[in-house]
Amino acid sequence: MPYQVVISAVPIGSDLVVMLWGGERPHVGAVAVSIHRPSLDNSEVTSATTSVYALVGHKEDDLAKMMAHKIASTLNKNIILTAGIHVDNISADGIKTIETNCLKVLDSLISYYLAQ
Repeated sequence: MPYQVVISAVPIGSDLVVMLWGGERPHVGAVAVSIHRPSLDNSEVTSATTSVYALVGHKEDDLAKMMAHKIASTLNKNIILTAGIHVDNISADGIKTIETNCLKVLDSLISYYLAQ
C-alpha cells in the first residue's frame, strides 16, 4: 500500500516527539519544532511558533510544519515532528491521497491525547 502513512508519538515529560512516515521508502525528510504559546491576536487562544528544516531534496517541510503546529496549538505541548514519505513517480492524485491520509492520522493522534 504505497499511500499508507503511519504516525507515532513518544511523550517526553509534557512534550511529544512525533514521527510520521510512509510510502515505499520511509525516511526523515523534514523536522519541525513547534512551541505552544498564547495567540498574538487573542491571548485566550493557544497558537504555536513553528520552525522547520527540510533535508536537501525532500518536500515534507510544509506537511511537517502544518502538522506540528496543529498538534502543539491543540494539545498545548511542545512538539518535535519528523516526516518522511516517499512514493516513486507519484501522481497528483497520489499526493492528495497521502495528504488525506496524513490528516486522518493527525486527527487520530490529537483525539488520543485529548482523551488522556
